[in-house]
Amino acid sequence: MGVPSSGEFCVQRKVLADSALDELGRRRTHSTKPPLAARVKDSLRCSVPGLKRAVLKWVPVLSWLPQYSMRENAVGDIVSGLSVGIMHLPQGMAYALLASLTPVFGLYTSLFPVMIYFIFGTSRHISIGTFAVVSIMVGSVTEKFGPDSDFVVGGNGTNGTAVVDVDVRDAYRVQISCALTAVVGVLQILFGLVRFGFVVTYLSEPLVRGYTTAVAVQVLLSQLKYVVGVHTTRFTGPLSQVYTLIDLCSLLPKTNIATLVISIVALFVLILVKELNTYYRKKLPMSIPIELIVLIVATIISYFAKFRTHYGVDVVGAIPSGLKAPRVPDGNLFILVFPDAFAIVIVAYAISISISKTMALKHGYKVDSNQELVALGLSNVFGAFFQCYVVTASLSRSLVQESAGGKTQVAGVVSSIIVLITILKIGSLFAELPKAILATIVFVNLKGMFKQFNDITLLWKSNKMDLMIWSVTWVATILLNLDIGLAVAVVFSMLTVIFRIQLPRYSILGHVPGTELYVDMDAYEEAKLIPGVTIFRSSATICYTNAEMYLEALQEKSGINIIEQLTEKKKLENKLKRQQEKEKKKAKKAAKKLQVDVNSEQNPSVKKKGKKHQTVLVSPTEVGPVYGGFDGQVNSAYQMDPEVSDACPADDDDSARENGGVKTEERHRTHSVILDLSTTSFVDTVTAKTLNNIFRDFGEIDVSVYIAGCQVCIVQQLKRAGIFSESILLNNLFVTVHDAVLHTLERQAQKNVSQELSCITKM
Repeated sequence: MGVPSSGEFCVQRKVLADSALDELGRRRTHSTKPPLAARVKDSLRCSVPGLKRAVLKWVPVLSWLPQYSMRENAVGDIVSGLSVGIMHLPQGMAYALLASLTPVFGLYTSLFPVMIYFIFGTSRHISIGTFAVVSIMVGSVTEKFGPDSDFVVGGNGTNGTAVVDVDVRDAYRVQISCALTAVVGVLQILFGLVRFGFVVTYLSEPLVRGYTTAVAVQVLLSQLKYVVGVHTTRFTGPLSQVYTLIDLCSLLPKTNIATLVISIVALFVLILVKELNTYYRKKLPMSIPIELIVLIVATIISYFAKFRTHYGVDVVGAIPSGLKAPRVPDGNLFILVFPDAFAIVIVAYAISISISKTMALKHGYKVDSNQELVALGLSNVFGAFFQCYVVTASLSRSLVQESAGGKTQVAGVVSSIIVLITILKIGSLFAELPKAILATIVFVNLKGMFKQFNDITLLWKSNKMDLMIWSVTWVATILLNLDIGLAVAVVFSMLTVIFRIQLPRYSILGHVPGTELYVDMDAYEEAKLIPGVTIFRSSATICYTNAEMYLEALQEKSGINIIEQLTEKKKLENKLKRQQEKEKKKAKKAAKKLQVDVNSEQNPSVKKKGKKHQTVLVSPTEVGPVYGGFDGQVNSAYQMDPEVSDACPADDDDSARENGGVKTEERHRTHSVILDLSTTSFVDTVTAKTLNNIFRDFGEIDVSVYIAGCQVCIVQQLKRAGIFSESILLNNLFVTVHDAVLHTLERQAQKNVSQELSCITKM
């Protein structure tokens, strides 16, 4: 069908009820999907092509590595791999401190899991390894189950002679982190196998950004002690960050001046060079690796100036060279760390999948969310045997890997080689590196997260409900710790969804003249009421949480109070009944009197005496044709006033909008109600009962009810719920609101209305 140049079109067809549409469109009577048994049999059938597809799906590296182009990809992957590998060194050691582990374990975490993700991952650009958010979550677990107080030797602490056995404490914390990593990995694999990747959709963007911003604040508080050179008490549980801040402020007079000066100088240099990298990123072949440069320079200066012995600067300490033999994680700790693992699973996956999908969308390929869960899980399980802690994607390293020209995960392999060389030969040289340098590196890398405070201004302007989610998440995470804070944030986010469903917008629809459109009377000035017809719509799905409110809003907006109408109808019926009884008694008396007169043969004819006017009782069957033709039923909600015109004057529309969209005079003349269910996405039992009650109650006061705009799935659910009984035929269900209006007006024989409504609609 061609489109006219004027952009107008004309449609001429019959008014369609849902049953007529089934016949016109030849609705299918059976599903196009194969039976369940056939699908199960097909999934269990083994064939060479099927086996190949399964292998390529679960081991994605086999699908792209054989076609790897050395000419197109090798240079970019090598350059980006070198850049990311250089970033892995300072970040790995710095983030290990957040996990309350020694720096070498951060290097292990930057090596082994990356190799596993290279094989099983589906993203080509993300950099797997240490990340501040996950590191601080792991640190909260290691500190909770391995506090300093459990490793005190040489006294009871009351006289100041107690000393913490650092070596034993650190060894136990490594066992805890390995057990936690193994549990997280197993959960991620299981979730991936059962296709549980959709769970991240329940973490809205404001929730994730508010959570990561709160974690950034916790990271900042945890690293301030290294910047000022003091030893604070470790706190866990709710309000731990408040206690940490108070303790830190009380120790400020004991600040190590040398450590503070080192931190300030390093912070200034890092910020300055990073800003230069950003400003000249298009001109520089690769970013200046300022973190690594600061790391090397600070180590050299610290070694020759003897910062540790002369000025009391806290340094990293001995870093063992070489790789350690794999070791099975302690199974006795699995149950201990299991509750904390759930929060880490969700957060680590949410961060990784959000970064990977962003990169995939930018470069035009697809990321399998469930396979990503499996890849992360295998990386963590494998890493747990080599004393690694939980990994996820890093935004800063991923951006460097992508901007430096990386095309595939070969860049990750190159970065792993850099880390491996450092562990084998160079790592031990960083023994004199001040911990303050690592803390400043962490601070600088938190810049992007602290920029998320700008969300407050943006959300205030765009969506205040999302601002509430962001704020509640931030406050709960700061005050209640990471695991409880995440749980509170998710619950509150779900409650906001329920709240929005619970309080939808109810509106009365009016007709736009010259079209078949029906819009909200409060939003459009040109919308006109259809005399005697109320068109009602809810902005949300009707379900058990708002079904009662839907019925109340319908009565309020339409001006039809069911209880009052039924009461008035009952009073009228009783009054008619009493009048009938009186007339029967009068008739009996007159008959008796007439019989007496006949018997007495005094007067063969009866002359009427008394009143000139006699009361005539009109039965309900006689009222029907006069008032609208409702098949002999009295319509107490629709009583025609002969002095009131059928037209709906335009100057009365404003007064009509003042009371929910329906003028008071029009309310008393409503004979039909049309329920627009186009916004409904599902029907539960409460909704079905509510609709049944609406049909029943409005029917008792002689108001016809119609349903319009239902999707096919909604019609099927209504049929299964028994909504279309013998008294409620399928003819009450229409394809569009316009069809229902035309049917209503045809039935009421009210063609002469102010709007030109017909089956031919020009738009």
